[in-house]
Amino acid sequence: MDFYKIYKPITAAPFIHDRSHVEIEPCDALKPYIRCFWGSQNSYVNDKADILAGKLLIPDTCMDIVFRINFTDNKLDSDFCGINDGPLSSESENIDNTEKSVFGIRFYAWSAVLFSEESMKDVKNGFFDSRQHFSNLTKELEQRFFDVVDFNQRVKIAEDILLRHLNKRHSNPFVMEAVGEILRKKGNLKFLELWQEMNISERQMERLFKEYMGISPKLFSSLIRYQYLWRDIFFNPDFNIQDGVFQYGYTDQSHLLHDFKRFHTMNMEQAREHAFQNVGFLQ
Repeated sequence: MDFYKIYKPITAAPFIHDRSHVEIEPCDALKPYIRCFWGSQNSYVNDKADILAGKLLIPDTCMDIVFRINFTDNKLDSDFCGINDGPLSSESENIDNTEKSVFGIRFYAWSAVLFSEESMKDVKNGFFDSRQHFSNLTKELEQRFFDVVDFNQRVKIAEDILLRHLNKRHSNPFVMEAVGEILRKKGNLKFLELWQEMNISERQMERLFKEYMGISPKLFSSLIRYQYLWRDIFFNPDFNIQDGVFQYGYTDQSHLLHDFKRFHTMNMEQAREHAFQNVGFLQ
């Protein structure tokens, strides 16, 4: 299950780094399951200097548990964000002068179920109280996060608790084999041949994918292809569209451009400009 070695999904602003958002990869034992931890470096006050426009959220084939701690009002909320199949804009922060902090756990789409008491059915594009799917994990993390503000200390706490709650028995071999093949082919593959090789029906695999990841194999494959494409566009300034058409199995250039804009809300040039405008102090 070392898929993280060949696949690292990225956001619309992969290198964003400010006082309300930093990211760090997990320890080696959790790298197959957790894309990253993210959140505020310490607590902060959202005053006039922190007017944040809604951030573009693109489909990253991940699911998140987000803890929001309000020290001024002595409140803690936690949400579970299911896998998205389209772009979103995050809510802008209100200027309320409260002291707060944020901590997020970003799971790969195929690994969130390994920490949950519930299936991932119907989580697509959904936002839930995290206790609905991660009751035991959420309760244990909430008990610790009020007493710790430093981001790196929270990471250590989260790693210890996550390792104790990891349940590999929730994994399904058919789903994992299909996910591995989709990643290796970068979303460009023929499903009928794959199901025949795996000796499983299309209907059965559709049901398993929705139970374990909340989406169909075809949609998952489309999101994987988009993510690989976005990585090529972002990291390669000399990216060639025709090479992308061939590599990822698009019908033609128009098909590629339309597909990218559907997931990203903007064309490739605008997407790269947006990403680099949001580069902060790199870790």
